[in-house]
Amino acid sequence: MNEKIKKPRRRYISLPTQILIALVLGVVVGYFLNGQDHLIKFIQPVGDIFLNLIKMIVIPIVFCSLALSISNVGDMHTVGRYGWKTILYFEIITTIAIGLGIIFGNLFKPGLGLDPDKLPKGDISKYEQTADAAEKSTYGNHVIDTIVSIIPTNIFEALTAGELLPIIFFAVFFGLAIAAIGEKGQPVKDVLGGVLEAVFWMIHRILRLAPYGVFAFICVTIMTFGLSALIPLLKLLLVVVGAMVFFIVVVLGIVAKICGINIFSIVRILKDELLLAFSTSSSETVLPSVMEKMEKFGAPKDIVSFVIPTGYTFNLDGSALYQSIAALFVAQMYGVHLSLTQQLILMFTLMITSKGMAAVPGTSIVVLITTLGSMGLNPEGLALIIGIDRLLDMSRTCVNVVGNALSTVVVSKWENKYDYEKGQQYLETYKKA
Repeated sequence: MNEKIKKPRRRYISLPTQILIALVLGVVVGYFLNGQDHLIKFIQPVGDIFLNLIKMIVIPIVFCSLALSISNVGDMHTVGRYGWKTILYFEIITTIAIGLGIIFGNLFKPGLGLDPDKLPKGDISKYEQTADAAEKSTYGNHVIDTIVSIIPTNIFEALTAGELLPIIFFAVFFGLAIAAIGEKGQPVKDVLGGVLEAVFWMIHRILRLAPYGVFAFICVTIMTFGLSALIPLLKLLLVVVGAMVFFIVVVLGIVAKICGINIFSIVRILKDELLLAFSTSSSETVLPSVMEKMEKFGAPKDIVSFVIPTGYTFNLDGSALYQSIAALFVAQMYGVHLSLTQQLILMFTLMITSKGMAAVPGTSIVVLITTLGSMGLNPEGLALIIGIDRLLDMSRTCVNVVGNALSTVVVSKWENKYDYEKGQQYLETYKKA
């Protein structure tokens, strides 16, 4: 009698572990290749290919999920209520982030004791050109320009350019139109649902390439500025990271507590996404999976589909926190004392400029150039922190991800639609997985 021989089960390394290994290898390889700039052109394309694959499917996911969710809601008053509650919460929490950054900047004074002439300088010319272009206001006010630009003149052009605000506007309007035509809109909803399922299948396959992208990004980062650039600016790095940890644990922790959940529950279920966002310095890499997980965590699909894409423009808590600390850093480095009134003006200016330039590439540096110029401070000081901006960007991206994820719970709770039991069940299954 022939007995079947049982083949031993293969043990696979989990994706988060693969990403962590890639992260460590990237640091090690980048350290040993520091100064070998000619090799960057061979490594950088690997990271860019991965990032392009992610960006390729972000817009279809945002458009299809939002249009489908709004069509199921079908009520303009409900959608409007989602809108003002979302924007109000974003404005409050962003203001708190800017204020916290100013407090940390004053307490720890990261710019004191540094000689600008002895620090390595980066190139901010491309950011200055972007800032000059962004300052050319059609209506004399950046906020008004932003409001007008929300309505696209050509939706296909907006889709091609990846402009989220016009896409969100059209998707909401289109979703309401589908709901308004009743049964005639069902075939359209079926198509949107099918496209969404197909795109989510694609994202799960693309994420398997994450370790290669992470290795390339980290390796190039270390090769470019080297670990030696960290030493003179280590205090700034520690202050920014410390402020961001405080913001997540205390500020977002209190908000989560008010909503009846623990902020560490969100961090736990998003640990893979946070690691990926940190490594790539891009929130877009995790947008689809964050939307998927927050829906499983108990937030309704229509709220998740609306809040998270909107948050990518209006709720960049980590960026706001960093910008306020960096502005004070430059002032302190040049020995400029800012009075309480001037710091309040700085806070208000950052609130306006960050919203008015939400879609500008390299937003954080561009916003700072504009803000420092309006405050009479030397924008050239930003050239001194370009070297570690990538590391700071990695940190603020994580804060942005956690902040946007929590906002779905806040709006859901505000609407009395948050499913606490579903969230806890998902959390338990996630712990066992």
